[in-house]
Amino acid sequence: MLDHDIVVVGGGPAGMAAAAAAYDAGVKDVVILDREEENGGILRQCIHNGFGLHKLGRELTGPEYAAVYKQKIEERGIKTYNLTMVTDISADRVVTACRRDGIIKIRAKAVILAMGCRERSRGALNIPGTRPAGVYSAGTAQKLVNCEGYMVGKRVVILGSGDIGLIMARRMSLQGAKVEAVCEIMPYSGGLTRNIVQCLEDYNIPLYLSTTVAKIHGERRVEGVTVARVDENRKPIKKTERYIPCDTLLLSCGLIPENELTRTAGIPISPVTGGAIVDEHRQTEIAGIFACGNVLQVHDLVDYVSDEAEIAGAGAAEFVKNGSLAAANLQTLPGNGVRYVLPQRVSSEAKEDISLYLRVTQPFGRVCFTVKSGDEVLSTAVRLKAAPGEMEKLNIKSEKLKTAKEPITVSLEELK
Repeated sequence: MLDHDIVVVGGGPAGMAAAAAAYDAGVKDVVILDREEENGGILRQCIHNGFGLHKLGRELTGPEYAAVYKQKIEERGIKTYNLTMVTDISADRVVTACRRDGIIKIRAKAVILAMGCRERSRGALNIPGTRPAGVYSAGTAQKLVNCEGYMVGKRVVILGSGDIGLIMARRMSLQGAKVEAVCEIMPYSGGLTRNIVQCLEDYNIPLYLSTTVAKIHGERRVEGVTVARVDENRKPIKKTERYIPCDTLLLSCGLIPENELTRTAGIPISPVTGGAIVDEHRQTEIAGIFACGNVLQVHDLVDYVSDEAEIAGAGAAEFVKNGSLAAANLQTLPGNGVRYVLPQRVSSEAKEDISLYLRVTQPFGRVCFTVKSGDEVLSTAVRLKAAPGEMEKLNIKSEKLKTAKEPITVSLEELK
């Protein structure tokens, strides 16, 4: 049995930022457990630019952004156990992990969960048809092309307009493949506006909304797909079916937070975000266990991942030093036009201003967000537009929380 003050599970952008923040907050005994050969997580295969604009004030590629945080880990002497698979986390913060040299157990004063996401597979989508080669998740194709140097196909159809799918549409075009279509089952795209413009419109790649893949054709290799428009219940409409020849189908149909370890520890999960229910320190319902990054909620910007991870790291350090955190006595709830609000609980005794993260239910034009406690307005913010694919961030002053009453609601009003 090993003993460490803080154990961070996951060495991606969230895990590294949380570890560095905990160290800077005064807890020096911090270790990272990661199953990959080196830290960096998903960033290692994201060779496109656009990372770090908010956080670092400069535009970097994924590996460059990861390198910034790798350097922070090295400068602080934070130890990383690579090629280490965490298999269990108990409610009393004992972490069990498997390594090449055997099983290790670490007794921690605080645990930070930063395991990230996995992609939704074809099996979860129940697409009819044969099971030929050539069907990949967009992230798998990204890793094969960018890290392994393999070309996955020459004529490509992409199902889903998530950010990875949009970026892979551009990447495949740059590698010489023909992207026949990007199909999205919803009536709006699930990706950032900048990715729709830079990855589809700039390359004349068609985006078909309210459209899905109704069938996959081919025996040994994908030969084509049948696409169809969908009705209001997202069911294919027979008369709208058409065949598109292709040799590759990429799936970009959403991300699922990797919360198997969270459930094992008995931590309550939000059915909306798919992650743990947390307070403003990102502490879960079990004291001393924190969560951040994509395992908590799916982010579209790594800059917000780093911000959230630093909150979790500082919160874990405060827990280790004081043995507890202030009770989060105020619940936050989504109101009109808002799908969810995170954190789900905040403390009226918060010493610093609190940021609320949220997503809207559908695309809107110009809107005004209002944060209220009863009849008292805690915060407002106007946005020129709002979309489900772009996370919103609202700030509340700490002095406003002192007089707040439960619950705190966040709603929006569309402006003319």
